Amino acid sequence: MIDSFIEICREFPIALLCGCLLAISCSAFGVFVLTRRLVFISIALSECSACGIAMSSLLNLPPFLGASAMTLLAVCLLSCDWERCRIPRDAILGSVFVFASALSVLLVSRSGMGLLEVKALLYGDLLLVSSEEFRQILFVHLPLLAILLLCQRALLYTFLDNNGAKVAGMPVRLIELGFFVALGFLISSAAKTAGSLLVFCYLTVPPATGLLMSRKMLVVMLIASLCGIASTVIGLTASYHWDLAGNQCIVVSSCIILVILPAGKALLLRLLRHSPFNGKLRP
Repeated sequence: MIDSFIEICREFPIALLCGCLLAISCSAFGVFVLTRRLVFISIALSECSACGIAMSSLLNLPPFLGASAMTLLAVCLLSCDWERCRIPRDAILGSVFVFASALSVLLVSRSGMGLLEVKALLYGDLLLVSSEEFRQILFVHLPLLAILLLCQRALLYTFLDNNGAKVAGMPVRLIELGFFVALGFLISSAAKTAGSLLVFCYLTVPPATGLLMSRKMLVVMLIASLCGIASTVIGLTASYHWDLAGNQCIVVSSCIILVILPAGKALLLRLLRHSPFNGKLRP
């Protein structure tokens, strides 16, 4: 496995760097998605990005343009005040997801794509990322990540105590809209390279691990990013070593980390609680 990791670093350095960057940025945004309890919005926007890419291939447009247009259209739809509506927001998210999924299939069938192109559209292949695609992701994700870190207190207050933020005079609707627009750009820039499955994984699984490991927001974001990086490195190494699909190996590795780390933490706390030195260690 060590030899395989060395070969990955030598043969696919851009893929490894791109995967780590996606893991950091998507995991950081995913923490706030989980905090807002809108997990399904990640897969809905990811599917809209895939639909936009399929539309771009049909119209001979840049993939990022089509993905951004479809994703931002979905963000505008979801930013409406659905709390006053008789149906919950999850129903709207589900409708957007199934519509984008069905439209993607229809557009792909009209674009003349082959089976390999369809699989790349839905699942992506991180090992095939080009230098140009990596620069595009770098140009989009780094500024968005910096803005997120600067505004994380306002976002946290808005998402955890929406009514309190309104009473305090904070522009709650504007903050939420700005976050979801940024999330839309984040997903649309990564959709072609990583695919909807891996993007959804980065947005949910590492953040879930971080939230299970700590309650401090900055620590949660750090743990989530480290778990995303670890799953990327382990997944790409395993895919090279056993000749498997890279993105799926990353997803499986991320889910295994989600199980192992919280279980290890719970076991360690239990051992310390029943340790005969527990009382002696207290001041």
